[in-house]
Amino acid sequence: MADHPTPPPFTPGSNAADALTAQEREARSFGFRAINPADKAPLVQGVFSSVAGRYDVMNDLMSMGIHRLWKSTFVDLVAPRANETILDVAGGTGDIAFRMAAKAPGARIMVCDLTEAMVRVGRDRGIDKGTLPGWDRTEESRGGLQWTVGNAESLPLADRSVDAYTIAFGLRNVTHIDKALAEARRVLKPGGRFFCLEFSQVNLPVLRELYDRYSFEILPRLGQVVAGDRDSYQYLVESIRRFPEREALCRRLEAVGFARARARPLTGGVAAIHSAWRV
Repeated sequence: MADHPTPPPFTPGSNAADALTAQEREARSFGFRAINPADKAPLVQGVFSSVAGRYDVMNDLMSMGIHRLWKSTFVDLVAPRANETILDVAGGTGDIAFRMAAKAPGARIMVCDLTEAMVRVGRDRGIDKGTLPGWDRTEESRGGLQWTVGNAESLPLADRSVDAYTIAFGLRNVTHIDKALAEARRVLKPGGRFFCLEFSQVNLPVLRELYDRYSFEILPRLGQVVAGDRDSYQYLVESIRRFPEREALCRRLEAVGFARARARPLTGGVAAIHSAWRV
């Protein structure tokens, strides 16, 4: 079988790789490329601006529809409730937000994404569904969706202002993961719930080999054909391999002050749901 790319040794400029912490290496990586950390957010914005119009179609094609099952499981675990305020970070085109709104009419959901083009697609999808932007504050229903452009590392919300925080397929794209986790804790109320759905590490050797072949050989080509953008989907594949392992992410959640961090693998570890509580 063909060999597949593995993350290369990290050698930014004259600094030795072993002189950097794992967090510094994360901040300096864009897929397998070594970059200046200040460039990562603009590069990520470029990726998602490029694919925004075909993002949902590509999700179906790439996962053969399995992402829909993952997202349904995710929202079931979040268990949104009416009159809650929920922040969906990296909410993009609204896939998670619309599911939560359907499950909990009356919930106040804010979708926050780094990329304006993704927010615009999501907001337009909501209008097509008959959901106007903004929270309905009448007596009959206080629910609704709000859309905003913002960075997971510096959220435009007050301390202790939301009941639940969700992020799906977005955490691996932030520059400083620990800053984003600390921000999540800051905006959650005591007793608030954190949930992250993200690609993960496949544990079964046979499945891992098939997954690697599909990821590196098929997905970038599919991105070229469907979205006209091979490079963005090459980054997707590489960024998954750079993301922390499940137990390591649990430890990092607890290091910033969360409690009872747990990981739930999905589809043999292709994806995973992390959950934790704000105390």
